[in-house]
Amino acid sequence: MWQDFCKSLKASVDLFLPPACLLCGQRLQDPPGGPGFCCECMAGVTPLGPAHCCLCAQPFPDATSSHLCGACLRHPPNFTGVHAAGRYQGSLKDAVHRLKYRNQFLLAEPLGSILGETVTHSSLEPSLDCIIPVPLHPQRLRSRGYNQALEIARPLARQLGLPIQTRLLQRSRNTPPQQGLSADQRSRNLRKAFVLARQVRGVRALLVDDIMTTGETVRECCRTLLRGGAKEIQVAVVGRA
Repeated sequence: MWQDFCKSLKASVDLFLPPACLLCGQRLQDPPGGPGFCCECMAGVTPLGPAHCCLCAQPFPDATSSHLCGACLRHPPNFTGVHAAGRYQGSLKDAVHRLKYRNQFLLAEPLGSILGETVTHSSLEPSLDCIIPVPLHPQRLRSRGYNQALEIARPLARQLGLPIQTRLLQRSRNTPPQQGLSADQRSRNLRKAFVLARQVRGVRALLVDDIMTTGETVRECCRTLLRGGAKEIQVAVVGRA
């Protein structure tokens, strides 16, 4: 009887408050339960495609197959691979920007769900122990009110059945924003910006962030985790620039 009541209540709510796309507001025609985006907005999610770096997922706009990019050849990354839901453009860019800068908190759920599908169907070894969101400095966290990486990690963790370690990796320096900096400046800006609350010997972790541009943020996080004894780190991001 309880299930019947819940179904009736849900039908009544949908009648008076029909589900709408969380990105454009258009009424959803399909039954709810998907990622929360309409067909048009989902069509605006651009996948990486077959041509991207095998390690850092850097898209190759003028190539037809995957291989190592020049950066990974010159400086092999300290992670084993990157899961990216798509290119940082179109619907993904719009959704991440609204979540991050316009406080549209509800967008974290569909973004995490889309990223979860990417990780689930990845060819990378899926055996992981925990999820670690890239942390914000306490001052930045107070200013924004939430950590977008953590909020994206919540639905991802439910989908993968993994615990989230929210206090393990901490940001010890309130660094200036990376946007607008060169690759060398980004690297210097983040040097020793993260610390561990405890050792992580033998841990296989999935590091989660919203966007990956040059990769300096995740590289510095991975460097800190590996110094603390982590065995392996994979990276999961919504948008890959």
